[in-house]
Amino acid sequence: MVRDDKVVYLVDGSSYVHRAYHAIRNLSNSKGFPTNAILGFAKMILKLLEDRKPRYLAIVLDAKGPTFRHRIYEGYKATRPPMPEELILQIPYIRAIVKGLNVTLIEKEGYEGDDIIGTLARMAEEEGFEVVIVTGDKDFRQILSPRVTLWDTMKDRVTDYESFVRESGLQPEQVIDLMGLSGDTSDNVPGVRGVGEKTAADLIRQFGTLEGVFEHLPQIQKRKLQENLEKSRAEAVLSKRLVTIDRFTPLEVQLDDLKVREPDAEALTGIFRELEFKGLWDQFSHREETGTGEYRLCLSEQELQDLVQRIREKGSVSVDTETTSEDPLKAGLVGISISLEENRATYLPLAHAYPGAPPQLGIEKALGLLKGVLEDERIAKIGQNIKYDALVFKKHGVDLRGIHFDTMV
Repeated sequence: MVRDDKVVYLVDGSSYVHRAYHAIRNLSNSKGFPTNAILGFAKMILKLLEDRKPRYLAIVLDAKGPTFRHRIYEGYKATRPPMPEELILQIPYIRAIVKGLNVTLIEKEGYEGDDIIGTLARMAEEEGFEVVIVTGDKDFRQILSPRVTLWDTMKDRVTDYESFVRESGLQPEQVIDLMGLSGDTSDNVPGVRGVGEKTAADLIRQFGTLEGVFEHLPQIQKRKLQENLEKSRAEAVLSKRLVTIDRFTPLEVQLDDLKVREPDAEALTGIFRELEFKGLWDQFSHREETGTGEYRLCLSEQELQDLVQRIREKGSVSVDTETTSEDPLKAGLVGISISLEENRATYLPLAHAYPGAPPQLGIEKALGLLKGVLEDERIAKIGQNIKYDALVFKKHGVDLRGIHFDTMV
């Protein structure tokens, strides 16, 4: 997508941290430190930066401690289990990666990330910007507008103002009325007993607002529904307050503060080296050394066939494997980096399963196409600790021949 200088991207960071944690399991470095949430989150942000090349971007997290909603209702989010210890350990690294990327990170004590995003979206709209909220949280439907869109990158689903109105028959501002009736079990927002989202939507379409529903209770034909509404009037009014995003959260930030800057390659190299994210470590250590370059993904069979042809024409190639372990005999193959000239490289993902990962060729298909050039002794192979890569390839049925130079030696 072409870069647009009038688009602000707001990432629901807390949501993505949790989704990354649950999407990737049993991943740690050689010291046993858990890295699943860090890797998933880092990959998602890097893909966003690569694909959309945003000029304005903020990542928003929930601050520790209670918010104003807890003062309104002690039971707010009371049924949520505590954050897993494995995830708590990873949060400082996630913060460090965002800092290393030179992307603005925002959180505010006493408020939720939703309130910060809602406020930033309002500020951006008022200054004539388009807004893309990167989230899977349906609560944000309430702030949709002709200028505000929701994008769930993990499901590759976009919800814009027109599609929401067309499909739901509601205006975005009516979402808080709908949720006041239906509640939200994940946040322990009570709503009205026996009223789900479908029934709530029908009521709001008929009577306009939550208040309108209670003003017209005698018109509701279903006796049980009418009784439940009458009994839960106070809970419904409370629930509407709880689900309403505060779009005037006091923030000490301006839109200019959200401009994306060049990443700190040295800092990121250190973090990724410690976490043993080999592909990211190589990517940013190379960027640190050169400062420039062209790096692209290979995602289709045709692209890989074209790359194989260029390797044959060149007669030499630099290769590097992305794996799951420092032990080549235990390592699973995740991807392959290929370079034919300085400052230009192609990454072939094979088994990435992080949230938002693109469709990939897969190991069997890719190695079937690469096997000929990798085993061709006439094509010179260059690498960093290339013996490791040769052992990984051997484990996956490919005899790497024509090893010409190892930069470690």
